[in-house]
Amino acid sequence: MRVEQISIFLENKAGRLAEVTTIIAEAGINIRALALADTSDFGVLRLIVNDNQKAEETLKNHGFTVGTTEVIAVEVPDQPGGLQNILAILHKAGANVEYMYAFVQQSGNNAVMIFRFDHIDAAVKILEENSVVVIDGNRLYSM
Repeated sequence: MRVEQISIFLENKAGRLAEVTTIIAEAGINIRALALADTSDFGVLRLIVNDNQKAEETLKNHGFTVGTTEVIAVEVPDQPGGLQNILAILHKAGANVEYMYAFVQQSGNNAVMIFRFDHIDAAVKILEENSVVVIDGNRLYSM
């Protein structure tokens, strides 16, 4: 049920993001979801791609610092309150969401959100006990 995400550490200067996307595109890697967080000095680009191993290797070969993190992909009803309902379930159970971002494509009539939790196994159990669909990594990478 876990999904692997790669994180790339970038200097906060013009052109660095374009450099990453050029390298990924030239390697034939498809970005499925992304989030970018920054400070005044650096940024962290989080990506879900169709080939994590190739992306990580290619970026490292170009001098980028790359790490991997496990995250969870969740189907969220694509309607007002859909996300709120899931966050309320997690809050009630005491699960901490470290960060989240949207996936590029829908799953049927549902949106897909990527979540990072401090305790992934506990969060998956809470979600599944509340009939929230957690998407398998292989299915997500091929969407």
